[in-house]
Amino acid sequence: MNKQRIIPIDFPSDIFLALNENEVELKKDIKISYAMRLYQLEKLTIGKAAQLAGLSRFEFEKILSENRISVSNLEIDDVKEDLKNLK
Repeated sequence: MNKQRIIPIDFPSDIFLALNENEVELKKDIKISYAMRLYQLEKLTIGKAAQLAGLSRFEFEKILSENRISVSNLEIDDVKEDLKNLK
């Protein structure tokens, strides 16, 4: 069973007007943005970050790509080492 915790965050009401978003849209945007940030910081795997964002892994990878965030945390040396091992 997937338990959830609710964390209330207060926003000035004029923020909704400035962003032209309702609470549902803002909540979704915040979850996606935070999931992307935690993924970038390598605090969450791509699967867990997608789960936090409330998206499928494919949808999350698409958003990462649209925001120019690598969907892989492999460094060039890791790739070279893998290629060497495959030979």
